Amino acid sequence: MNKQALYEQIQQKRSFLCVGLDTDLDKIPAHLLNEADPLFAFNKVIIDATADLCVAYKPNLAFYERYGVKGWIALEKTVRYIRTQYPEQFIIADAKRGDIGNTSAMYAACFFKDLPFDAVTVAPYMGEDSVSPFLTYPDKWVILLALTSNKGSVDFQLTQDAQGERLFEKVLKTSQTWGTDDQFMYVVGATQGSLFADIRRLVPEHFLLVPGVGAQGGSLAEVVKYGMNSTCGLLVNSSRQILYASKGTDFSIKAREEALKVQQEMDGYLPR
Repeated sequence: MNKQALYEQIQQKRSFLCVGLDTDLDKIPAHLLNEADPLFAFNKVIIDATADLCVAYKPNLAFYERYGVKGWIALEKTVRYIRTQYPEQFIIADAKRGDIGNTSAMYAACFFKDLPFDAVTVAPYMGEDSVSPFLTYPDKWVILLALTSNKGSVDFQLTQDAQGERLFEKVLKTSQTWGTDDQFMYVVGATQGSLFADIRRLVPEHFLLVPGVGAQGGSLAEVVKYGMNSTCGLLVNSSRQILYASKGTDFSIKAREEALKVQQEMDGYLPR
């Protein structure tokens, strides 16, 4: 999916919502634990309940790797279910990979060749040769960590060099010499507020993946105010607020209600 196709989905659905599939067996409704594959059973219901309200899904791999082989099987079933039943959806592997070139090449093959993901999150700390293997796949996306929403982001990402350039700004500037805005997106946490304006000055045309709205306290209004561009340029993720709206048998209804609230707010921000 290229940038134009993604924007067309945003306009069609009046939504730039990404549903994070951070599926935790300790939090899903108890009756699903009797299923042969409770991770997939939960995901399937959530996907069916929200697919018309969102444009992307983002499985967080840690929530599947924790369960070993069974977790990987559930992940693959989830991704292939989305790809088959809802082919218009943009699917992100929230993996935060990034290693020496030959290792990154194996990660890239895993997510883009063996599994039908559209994008993968990548940590840029090891530089260009750790990122470039992901860029060899046409029509696939690399989503670089730029300015995250966690408390510890200030430890490195906001530190300045002698010229006053902050580390996240160096990531944005340098990575643009590696690829285009049809290859790169950037992770920017919703809690960063007005710093979105600084980011947009450096990457005005790139899509931003924005976690942290909802349970983590980020404001959708602020994200839109400082981060939206002429083609929206935003994928705003919500996970816990939607997934765990209920632990009862009505969990799919409550998940849909939460997703609908977000979609309706997004509709009001999108130009017509």
